[in-house]
Amino acid sequence: MENFRRTYLRLCKEGGIDTQESVLAQLDTRTVTGSSRLDLSGQSITVDTCSVMGRVLQNDTVFTEIILSDCMLSEEGAKLLLHGLCSNTTVKMLDLKGNNMRGTGAEALGQLLVRNKILRRLVLEWNALGMWEEGFAIFCEGLASNTSLTQLDLRNNQINHQGAAELCIALKRNTTLQELDLRWNNIGLLGGRSLLEAMQQNRTLLKLEMAGNNIPSDTLRAIEQSMNHNTDRQSTLRESRSKTHVLTKEIQLLKEEKGRQFLSLMETIDRQKDEMGRSSRNSSTRLGQLQEAVNEQKSAVNSLTAKLQMTEAALALSQQKSHGLGELITRVKMEKTELREKQTRDIKKEQEESALREAKLLKEVNALSEKNLQLRNKCDETERRCKMQQEQIFELKQELTNTTAELKLRLVQTEERLDTEKRRYKQTLEDMDSLRQKEVDHLTRHQEDSERALQDRILKLEGHRIQLEEELSRVKASLVTERAQAEEELGKVRSQVRLEEQQHLSSLEEKLRAVRQSRDESQNHCTQQKQTVAELQHRVGQQSIEMDTLRRRIEELQQELAGKEHEKITEVTRVRVELQEQIGHLQAERTAQGGLKEKIAALEREMKVLSATHREALLDKESEISSLLERLRIRDGEIQRMREDEAQRASFLQNAIHAYVQGSPLAHFSPKK
Repeated sequence: MENFRRTYLRLCKEGGIDTQESVLAQLDTRTVTGSSRLDLSGQSITVDTCSVMGRVLQNDTVFTEIILSDCMLSEEGAKLLLHGLCSNTTVKMLDLKGNNMRGTGAEALGQLLVRNKILRRLVLEWNALGMWEEGFAIFCEGLASNTSLTQLDLRNNQINHQGAAELCIALKRNTTLQELDLRWNNIGLLGGRSLLEAMQQNRTLLKLEMAGNNIPSDTLRAIEQSMNHNTDRQSTLRESRSKTHVLTKEIQLLKEEKGRQFLSLMETIDRQKDEMGRSSRNSSTRLGQLQEAVNEQKSAVNSLTAKLQMTEAALALSQQKSHGLGELITRVKMEKTELREKQTRDIKKEQEESALREAKLLKEVNALSEKNLQLRNKCDETERRCKMQQEQIFELKQELTNTTAELKLRLVQTEERLDTEKRRYKQTLEDMDSLRQKEVDHLTRHQEDSERALQDRILKLEGHRIQLEEELSRVKASLVTERAQAEEELGKVRSQVRLEEQQHLSSLEEKLRAVRQSRDESQNHCTQQKQTVAELQHRVGQQSIEMDTLRRRIEELQQELAGKEHEKITEVTRVRVELQEQIGHLQAERTAQGGLKEKIAALEREMKVLSATHREALLDKESEISSLLERLRIRDGEIQRMREDEAQRASFLQNAIHAYVQGSPLAHFSPKK
């Protein structure tokens, strides 16, 4: 630890870089405690400090865990630090949480995974590695070629479905990663499907967290099922490895025990040979001393009998051991047969389960097909309703066009009538004004010269009367009474022209009043015409309001039609999505069945390999046992021959002694030579 601090200070001094007090404080605390963990979380580390730390960590052998979470590392600083860790041989855990690493950081991490062969755990939570696709692709290539990493944390890294596809390519090639955390990213449906496809080829990943990625539940269940298959496969592999290890140990122990027995047997045989040689030499050297030779031969015979008993006991022990080995072999065969029967039962169960699953899937497919037919019938009914509503809308549009044409015609007619009435009213007003002016002039002239121009005035009044009658006949029938009064007044004027000039003036004033009344009546008529025009305009406004209501109704009908079309489209899309989900579920089940078939094939291959190895081991053991039995048989023959030789020698000696004793009767009195 002190060497690390000294090298850090030396490199800072050589590069002219200011040392960070927070880093020195952490190094000081580590020197005091002596821990192998470097924790700089929450410290803002500069680029220069990162370069120095990377150079120091290249040859460091102290720290096994480095925690740099929330250190605000820049892209260049992270690159320099990771470049230094590429050649490190002791760091097994690296935490880079919350440093906002992007393209350059992802490339540096990919190079680290390619070059570093010691790192076991890598935490990259709360970064942005998936934002730049090229950098994340380089990171995935490094992960694919890595052979040491077992735990990887990629939570909250903005990984989309394209990044998930790159990660799946890496997972297909990686053979060491066991735990992967991809929670709270943007993987989606396509990324979930690519991960499911990758899990069909990856056999080492045992834990995969996928929450918060908008992945359908059936895809998550399929991925979890593949994880369960991987765990089952790993457990079966561990069990088979442990069993093979135990069997190899037992076979090795048997081999060692057989070797020891064989060596002990050879040693005993060599000792017997040496003893027999020594005894033969002793017997040859001491032939002269017959008594001692007989005694020695007797002792030798006794020793040989004892040795023979010992060899027989050893042979009995070896036979017992060989019998025990035979029992072990039979037990192993029985266990193998039991395992084979168990595997056949498991295979039958799996086949039955697969048949049941296929029946269930067929039932679900039939139900889905029936549901699809029902939905198609519903779609046909909705289309028929839409056609009926479109026909109704078309009829309403035709009615609307007819009503608008009628309203336009009525408007044109009313406008024409208004124009004609206005023209007539203007003409009557102009005629009335002109007549009134002429009458006033005429009355003033007749007041000056009433007697001379009375006849002319009468003629003029008659002409005026005729004009007034014509004008009043054009205006209305109401002027007929006024015209009759005017004619009566003119008759009175004719009879009483000279006598009643004042009456004539009064009659003229009455006539003026009548004209004024007629004018007022015409004005009233005009007001009535205006009222009728206003009423017509009101009716036109009402018709326009009705047209607006009809337009709004048409728009509402169109909106209802659009809503129904939208509902139909949403229903069709929902049905399609449900069908796609069912198809994906079926595909997942098919892939799961394929995985089970692969698992069964792998187990059968492993069984074949194990049976072959067991068969070879049994053949080797049987050959060794046969060779040992052959050697024992040879040794038994040799021992039998040695017994026969010794018996012949003993008989020869006994015969010689007996002959010698019979030939010299006083030999027992003679002293021993």
